[in-house]
Amino acid sequence: MNSANENAGGLNSQIKSRLDADAGLPQKRWVTTFHPGVVILGAGASSRMGRPKLLLPWKGTTVIGHLITQWRQLGATQITVVLRPHDIALVQELDRLDFSPANQIPNPQPERGMFSSIVCAAEWPGWKREISHIATTLGDQPHLKQETLRLLLKSAAEKPDAICQPELHGREKHPVILPRGAFSALKDTRTESFKQFLETADFPHVRCVMEDAGLDFDLDTPEDFARLKKLND
Repeated sequence: MNSANENAGGLNSQIKSRLDADAGLPQKRWVTTFHPGVVILGAGASSRMGRPKLLLPWKGTTVIGHLITQWRQLGATQITVVLRPHDIALVQELDRLDFSPANQIPNPQPERGMFSSIVCAAEWPGWKREISHIATTLGDQPHLKQETLRLLLKSAAEKPDAICQPELHGREKHPVILPRGAFSALKDTRTESFKQFLETADFPHVRCVMEDAGLDFDLDTPEDFARLKKLND
């Protein structure tokens, strides 16, 4: 499987060139300033599903395999996964996918919820220096359209100082793309949830209106999985 660096041209050449053409700017400006990283939140217990969501089969691989491939194709500069301590099954799957242990972020207290995983990722010292933005991605959204994520990345590149979040039917959804400064602010936040952090963060907030109905779907139960898999096969 190709590395994120080898595939970075996907976003750089497709999105950035269109942005440059629209703005009448040389492509070099975007290539040197927009380098998105991704954190896939995979430390949940999957209690309602009854088995690990990230290991469910999806389009010839697993959910986690599909998510990693999807973000690589979109040109992410660095992809990371937050996982539970001693999650041997997930670690084995990441090994099978040739996903480097250097990009695996442990959450020592996953029972504290999703926000604890996001904070762990913000505190993690392994982010590459050139990363300009970080997309916080749920581990149970393999059904999102590629174009939805591409448009969200395009919005973040056009408004590099803003937190960018998709919106469907007037409600904010995931994933969320944060500028590096906003992501770093999570290290010292006293807010109790990601929603509260986003509402109070001292950064512009851009809502990207989308038409992807998958933004409204949750992959929580076996019934959810059966329905979504049927729609996406």
